[in-house]
Amino acid sequence: MKIKTIFLKYFLSLLTIAFVLSSCSKSFLEKEPYGGLPTDQSILTVEDMETAVNGTYAKLRSADLYGRTLPLFADELADNVYISESNSNRYLDFFFVIYTVNNGNARGIWETAYSAILNANNVINSSLTGTAEIDQLRGEALCLRALMYFELVKHFSKPYTVDPAAIGVPLILKYDAFLKPKRNTTAEVYAQVQKDLEAAIPLLTIQKSSGFFSQYAAEALLARMHQFKGEWADALSTAQDVIDNSGYTLLKQNQVSGYWASNTPRTDGLETLFEVVFDLVGNAGNDALPYFYDQNGYGDALASEALYETYSATDVRRSLILTSSPTRGDVKVVNKYPNSSQPDLDEFKVLRLSEVYLIAAEAAYQTGDEPLALDYLNEIATNRDDTFAGYSSSGADLLDDILLERRKELAFEGHRYWDLARYNLDVEREDLNDNYSSLGAPLSIPADNFRRILPVPQAELDANPNIRDQQNAGY
Repeated sequence: MKIKTIFLKYFLSLLTIAFVLSSCSKSFLEKEPYGGLPTDQSILTVEDMETAVNGTYAKLRSADLYGRTLPLFADELADNVYISESNSNRYLDFFFVIYTVNNGNARGIWETAYSAILNANNVINSSLTGTAEIDQLRGEALCLRALMYFELVKHFSKPYTVDPAAIGVPLILKYDAFLKPKRNTTAEVYAQVQKDLEAAIPLLTIQKSSGFFSQYAAEALLARMHQFKGEWADALSTAQDVIDNSGYTLLKQNQVSGYWASNTPRTDGLETLFEVVFDLVGNAGNDALPYFYDQNGYGDALASEALYETYSATDVRRSLILTSSPTRGDVKVVNKYPNSSQPDLDEFKVLRLSEVYLIAAEAAYQTGDEPLALDYLNEIATNRDDTFAGYSSSGADLLDDILLERRKELAFEGHRYWDLARYNLDVEREDLNDNYSSLGAPLSIPADNFRRILPVPQAELDANPNIRDQQNAGY
C-alpha cells in the first residue's frame, strides 16, 4: 500500500538530492528545500542556510498555498467571489461547501504547508550562530513557520474567538522521521505562532525587498494574530508601531492602479510589507490565481455584484473590477491581478500597510477609542475616494463600517471569510444578478455549519493512528 502522508514523505525525502532552481528577473539562488535531511547534515554553511530559506519561500508559491487556493478560499467561501456557470470544474467544492475528507484542495493546503514548516525547522534548529546574516535568516524562517501554522490553524480548526480549547493542528518543531503527532489545541498553536514571531523580530535587522520577511512585516503578522485572538490592546499597540515607526508609506488614490499593475518586488517602502514573489521560472503557471480570474484564462471566478455595489462610482477600487467579459458577457471581472498573460506573473500581497491601518481601526474600536478608530478607518477610506468625507458612525454601526471597509480594501486577497469567522457570523451571500442561484449554490452558510472548517485529510488519518480519533466533527 502506498502511504501518503506528509510526515512519511519528510522521511522518504532523505533519499532525494537537492536540485537547483534558476530564477530570472526577480532571481535569487534557490535549491529544492532541505526538508528531508537532519539539520546537522543539511545546513553546514551560511550559504546552505540561505538556500534553505529561499527554498521555503518558494514553497509559498504553490497553487495549494498563496499561488491560488488560500486567497481564493476566503473570498469564494464568503460573498466576494462566485463561480461562473461556464467553468472548468475547479473549486466548486468551496462554492457549494461540499468538501469531504478526501478533498484534494484541503489535502494540498495541509501537505504543502507542512512541507514548508519542515524546511523552516531545519533553518531554525541549525547550529550556526554569530552573525547578523545568520540571525536574519533564522528570523525569516521563524516568520515562515509562524505564517504556515497560522494558515493551518485557521483552515482546520475552529476560530480562536469561538473556542481556543478546540483541537488545532499538530505542532512539529524539529526533525523526527518517525514522528506521528497528535493535534495540539488551537490555543497551543496560536501560542507557538506568537512565540516564533516574537523570537524573530529582534533577529530581523537586514532590510531586503518586499519578497522577504522584515521586522515590521513580522510585527504586522503579529498584529493580525492578536486580532484573530481578540487581544485588542496588543493588536492596537503592535499595529501602531508598524504605522508610526516602520517608515512604510500608505498607498494613495493616484497610486492604486499602478501599484496593482506592478509585478516587481518593492524596495521603496510603499505599502507592501511582505509578498510572495513569482518570476519567470518560479510561478504556478496556469494554476496561478490571476489565471483563474483572467477571462482569457480559466476565468471561472468572478466578483460578486454585491461586492461591486459596495464601491461608489468615484472609489478608485471600483476600477479594479471590470464590468464585462469577452466570453461571459455582463459580469464583473476581477482585475486586481492584471499580469496573468505575462510570463512574469503578479506577486501576491500577504501583508499590506493598509491592512495594518484597518487592524488598528478595529482594535481601537474594541478598546473603546472610537475617535481613534475613525481616524485610522478614514485614512484608508478617504484615500480611495476623494469625494468621500469619511465615516462618522459610532457603536455597532462603526464596527460594521470597519468590516465593510476591510471587505472593500482587501477584496480578492483572502480575508473576507476570516472576518466573518472571527465574529462567528453566518455567511450571507446576496444573490444579485443570479450570481449564486444560477448554479444552485447555497445563499447562507450558518456559523455552526461543520464545513466552516476543512477536514483533516483522510490520508493523514490513515497513516497516523494518533490523530484518527481527532477528525473535525461532522466529517
